[in-house]
Amino acid sequence: MAGLIIAPRARIFHGHEWVYATEIRKTFGDPQPGDVVTLKDFRDRPLGSAIYNPQSQIVARRFSRRRQDLDLDFFTRRIRQAIEYRERKEIDPRLCRLVWSESDGIPGLIIDRYGDHLSVQTLTLAMDLRKELIRDALVGLLNPKSIVLRNDSPSRRAEGMETGIELLHGENPGSFVVRANDLDFEVDLFDGQKTGLYLDQLQSHAEVAKLAKGKRVLDCFTNQGGFALACAKAGAAKVTAVDVSAAACEAARHNAKLNGLDIDVIEHNVFDFLKHAAPEYDLIILDPPSFTRNKKTLMDAMRGYKEIHLRSLKLLEKGGILSTFCCSYHASRELFLENMADASVDAKKSLRLMQEHSQRADHPILITIPETGYLKGFTVEVIATR
Repeated sequence: MAGLIIAPRARIFHGHEWVYATEIRKTFGDPQPGDVVTLKDFRDRPLGSAIYNPQSQIVARRFSRRRQDLDLDFFTRRIRQAIEYRERKEIDPRLCRLVWSESDGIPGLIIDRYGDHLSVQTLTLAMDLRKELIRDALVGLLNPKSIVLRNDSPSRRAEGMETGIELLHGENPGSFVVRANDLDFEVDLFDGQKTGLYLDQLQSHAEVAKLAKGKRVLDCFTNQGGFALACAKAGAAKVTAVDVSAAACEAARHNAKLNGLDIDVIEHNVFDFLKHAAPEYDLIILDPPSFTRNKKTLMDAMRGYKEIHLRSLKLLEKGGILSTFCCSYHASRELFLENMADASVDAKKSLRLMQEHSQRADHPILITIPETGYLKGFTVEVIATR
């Protein structure tokens, strides 16, 4: 088998599973993009098997510490293990992320399950070249009605691949309804701009909703209304949801109607809305899309977070609650918390941490691969103004 000799002090010797070009001492056996390669240290000792793509900044991603091929048996075994893990965590296996890339030992493969339908992303070349094997493993394990290959992620370009959406199995399911947190949501895996439901935030929806009873709630960047509907269901006095996307607003209204809930959905730029809003809210939720996907734009992103934090805090009186989230790995937990603290100083308000949030357990985090943990959130209470 072709392979790579890894240079000393590479991160793989400290538990990470990625190899960058600068960490390769030598390539042998003429590996081709998408191949499985063997990894060896500088003393010719085996380090395991990895997928290879010289077009990517991450040249190799280890998926096993022994010699292993990516065949049907491999995919069946690893996906079965991922399913069993989620069952042990008491997560509904019919509505969850079934496979989360490196966290489940299959780098670049993401599988989300919505009842009888699956949404699959192949974000590394090796996975993309083996999508039929992945399909066969899924059909054998789950017998889904459809498998949609949702490869519209921009991250595919880093691997030299095009983006697109196609059916891998079955027929286009069209729009259908799934139930989460005792709420109905309409999802569209094939034709929707997004699938319609962020599985990683379902736990946070429920956690924040517990604080909403009797409160006037503002849900910013509402998307399809996840937080807004959860708060309305929990007995909020009034819920206002804001998003700049007309399609998202329409989806939020439709989901509210599905559940017989009354929320006020406003199509507006959140930054401008917060600037001119009246201080009439008891609970404000900020769950924006990622403001940055790389280190180069991190400081610009933090200025954006600082702005929405500051404007939100100015709308809250003593006893008011702010729940704020960040889904960018590059903005660390510490940096995000510091950003909120800086905003509180400028707003002349003291905050008490009520709860910390993270991605749901169906998005497991490997402690040696911090990139697998991207979602962080904090709920704080205004305890004093001065």
